[in-house]
Amino acid sequence: MAYESVDKLQRVLADEVFNHAKDPKKAAGRALGTLVEIITYYLLKTWGLNNQISIERGLEEYGNPDITHNVEYSLHPIIRNSIINVGKTDKSITANTILKTLEAVKFDLTGLERKSNQLLSNGILRNACTIATSENSFLLTSIKADHGKTFDLHIYEQSKKPYAIFECKRVGVEEGMTKGPQTIEKAKQGAYVARAASSLQKIRTEKGELHGIIYRSNGTYVIKPFVDLMEEIIYSNDKELLRRFILTVGVVSNHGNWFTSENPNKELKVLAQSYDWLVFLTDKGLSEFIDQLLLNPKKEQKLIRETFLTSYTKGKKKNQFTKVQMNLEADRILLEYFSTNLKTVESWFNIISPKKKKLSTLKDELKELKNKNWKTILK
Repeated sequence: MAYESVDKLQRVLADEVFNHAKDPKKAAGRALGTLVEIITYYLLKTWGLNNQISIERGLEEYGNPDITHNVEYSLHPIIRNSIINVGKTDKSITANTILKTLEAVKFDLTGLERKSNQLLSNGILRNACTIATSENSFLLTSIKADHGKTFDLHIYEQSKKPYAIFECKRVGVEEGMTKGPQTIEKAKQGAYVARAASSLQKIRTEKGELHGIIYRSNGTYVIKPFVDLMEEIIYSNDKELLRRFILTVGVVSNHGNWFTSENPNKELKVLAQSYDWLVFLTDKGLSEFIDQLLLNPKKEQKLIRETFLTSYTKGKKKNQFTKVQMNLEADRILLEYFSTNLKTVESWFNIISPKKKKLSTLKDELKELKNKNWKTILK
């Protein structure tokens, strides 16, 4: 089944899933925003970035650390990692249980403040689960493998300073409206964070050409056309250029049928000049995800629909279909779906900026940043 626009898709969700809500269309709209976040998260995981992802971390502004902003996803260098095996329980796997297992295998926890999060609780997984933190790092865990009676767990310590951030925005004007003051303000907020995050800053010439400027620790600086300088930094091993650099990526989707990646509205233009990369999740992509997994799933994927309905229909007990909390079996099915259909999923996205770039280039840049020798760079 195809949907001509996000508006029509939103109406289907309002009628079939959110008809119990006080404002069904508004509830459906919020759910669409959550789905954009979930699609982005599982794409990053399928790209091999599971251990680098943190969710909703406070990001310090470059040169102004007194101000922080929560960002949906940040990608961090790995300081160290390990794999442990823990037994399954009927109820939960807590941070305390994991930390005790780490102590037993002599994993050094010196200087880390323990957290009380639960990796698994009544069949609900906490994505990017933080089990301890220090002044300069986060200790996280995730499930690597299920052996029936036990789990293998990834344990990984991330550096506090990220090398990339991802934020998701739905922008535009809903059907029947003549303007969208809320979405333009949200776009401006996202633009501010994107421009304040990294040591690579944007400046414009009198003719409107976009240049980048980046400072070294001795006060000297480099100015070049922005995309050229960004690529130079990403593929460099110069510690001075990389130590405070953060690649900023915005993922946007249509809020109503008012624009495309080829015909941007004001919100899209604001975001395109602020993020290093602006990626557009097409109406077709969002429609396919919802149709194939939530409305008309195959037999082996029906649990996704059931989990979604359990989370969003009347009388729900606990949401288990978000970027933070996900039903454990739904998580497995989603990972399998994204892995099996990766080329199709990647085709759901168009690149708005930088112009003439492809999603494969962004993927390569993230891989390049992931594989840097960050221990040396961040000394």
